[in-house]
Amino acid sequence: MMLERLDKSFLLALIFLLGFGLVQVYSSSYIYAGEKFSNSLYFFYRQSMFAFVGLIALIVASQIPWKIFEKFGFLLWVLSFIGVILTFVPGLGIEGGGATRWLRMPLGMRFEPSELYKISWPFFLATIFFSDLKFLGKWRWPVVISIVLASFFLLLRQPDFGTVVICTLTLLTILFCFGVKWMYIVSGIIVAIPTAVLLVISEPYRYQRIVAFLDPWSDPSNNGFQIIQSLMGYYSGGIMGNGLGQGQSKLFFLPEAHTDFTLAVLGEEIGFIGFAIIFMIYGFVVFKGIQVAYRTTKGFRQMVALGLISTFAFSVIINVGVTLGMLPTKGLALPFLSYGGSSLVCTCFMMGILLNIDSQGYTSYRKRPKYR
Repeated sequence: MMLERLDKSFLLALIFLLGFGLVQVYSSSYIYAGEKFSNSLYFFYRQSMFAFVGLIALIVASQIPWKIFEKFGFLLWVLSFIGVILTFVPGLGIEGGGATRWLRMPLGMRFEPSELYKISWPFFLATIFFSDLKFLGKWRWPVVISIVLASFFLLLRQPDFGTVVICTLTLLTILFCFGVKWMYIVSGIIVAIPTAVLLVISEPYRYQRIVAFLDPWSDPSNNGFQIIQSLMGYYSGGIMGNGLGQGQSKLFFLPEAHTDFTLAVLGEEIGFIGFAIIFMIYGFVVFKGIQVAYRTTKGFRQMVALGLISTFAFSVIINVGVTLGMLPTKGLALPFLSYGGSSLVCTCFMMGILLNIDSQGYTSYRKRPKYR
């Protein structure tokens, strides 16, 4: 397969987000980096390296014969599960922000296995639904459910509630689109909602985030601080923005402005119009991903494509909702724009897989899709 067969508009949108993400990381981090590391370009240099590796991952993923993905894609999930387990091993797991989600890597680097877990989750689901697994016999579903619950339990122990939420939403999306009976979907939702409520009230920090979401001004100097500063950044940007690099919220008003809340800095600097343009580009990427899932002729590839673009879409929606005060605060990176090597490289790899599926097996625009 040649690069010429890749969807040019899709690829161009991804390259734009990748390049603009570097600009945004520099704009939102140079003051913090200069103060903490005496090098204003610290985060920019590292993100540039991650972007280079991510671009290579995207190209490689788009060129690998699909049969390899179909045969060994399940192993990605296995590796990610092992990675999640290793975060609990003393000396390997790295703690940050009250969570132990990272693995210690050579050269002072670190890797977040949950990012690989999210992009390998659709391969796991496709393998379960489209492979016989005859060796499990009548124990197929009890074994599968037990393994999934075990992996979710470990993610929650890190804790990484966001990954569990995204994987659950992706699963429900796949079940709905592939025509699973409403009885099973509704039953899953009925089980998921009280489980989520129980998980929230069982951890004080999650409960406090819900309280801060409902009324940030009830605790403006602590739990409500981030969301208040985020909303003030958007308000300050107005329609046209204050200009790229001219935002004030990154002047230590908004903690870690180059990570989860980078969109608030962007909204302040480029305003509503710029924010809308960026959001439309994200929408275009989601549209192209859905189009890939719609066109492909094989059920396995359809499920993987739908799962990958759902994961991407939910990551964007949740991050945007949090920074706008529409959802409780959650530590989820904004794909392409937030600082973070694991997120960026895995997102690029995800998009490379979608380009791969599109270039190797799509059907007529007019043909009715096999599934709902």
